[in-house]
Amino acid sequence: MNSPIYLRPLNVEDAKISYQWRNDPKVWVFTEFKPGNPGITMEKETDWLRLKLEKANDKRFAICLNDSGQYIGNVQLIDLNEGQAEFHMFIGERDFWGKGIGKAATQLILERAFSEMNLESVFLFAHEDNAAGLSIYHKLGFVPVGKHENQIKMLLTKQNFKPIN
Repeated sequence: MNSPIYLRPLNVEDAKISYQWRNDPKVWVFTEFKPGNPGITMEKETDWLRLKLEKANDKRFAICLNDSGQYIGNVQLIDLNEGQAEFHMFIGERDFWGKGIGKAATQLILERAFSEMNLESVFLFAHEDNAAGLSIYHKLGFVPVGKHENQIKMLLTKQNFKPIN
């Protein structure tokens, strides 16, 4: 796959940018997270990120553009346990929505999950109205396994992973 992005480990300094995304309600429309009022400060985001990066069973990455290195979102596998992990991803820079970045980031982290991390399965929760996300997940081999309110739980096994060209 000729990817427009690369993944690098997330670091505490990324909070200088990510706290702005956390305060943008449009970024979180399909998630359970809702920015509070007055919002997330850079200090709160830094403290939160520091705690998350210390977790040995979480693998968090920054999504960066190949051509400029610009940090535009996050993708992570959390709660790695007994060969399974939970997937999360968002593009914080709205100028890059609808440009295939989500598909590329999802595929890159899944390739890493199944080859480097030796995971057997990955699951996620996708909002039932997130048509773009659901389409990507189906193409990659995720299958619905349950539903909680408006979130569809989907599972992908190593054997069913279908990289997209």
